[in-house]
Amino acid sequence: MKEKMTLQIVLMLIAIGISAGVLSGLIGIGGGIIMVPMLLLLGFSQQQAQGTSLAALLPPVTLLAVINYHKEGFIDWRYALTISLFFIVGGFLGSKIAISIDQKILKKIFGVVLLIVAGKMIFSK
Repeated sequence: MKEKMTLQIVLMLIAIGISAGVLSGLIGIGGGIIMVPMLLLLGFSQQQAQGTSLAALLPPVTLLAVINYHKEGFIDWRYALTISLFFIVGGFLGSKIAISIDQKILKKIFGVVLLIVAGKMIFSK
């Protein structure tokens, strides 16, 4: 996606960032559920959308939200650091797989995962 960044694209990127940030702070989602589908609407391939979403998360974008949750005692740092360590490993392995899969198959995998998560959230007690 190497097109010129028009005002319309910049505004869309701002909307994606704000939406993902608010939902990340509010209910812990943002990258995969918000940014990737919105980037797909901008014409990105599945791999471009996923890569761009991950790159946007590279800086400590959740730092202020984490500080708020920490102040209220809602973070178990042992769990968070363990997950983070293995998230790094999993992210590396997953990205290697994703870049080698055809975009059509990857989109289907992505959609099925979203449906499973949505179904679990909707139908669980």
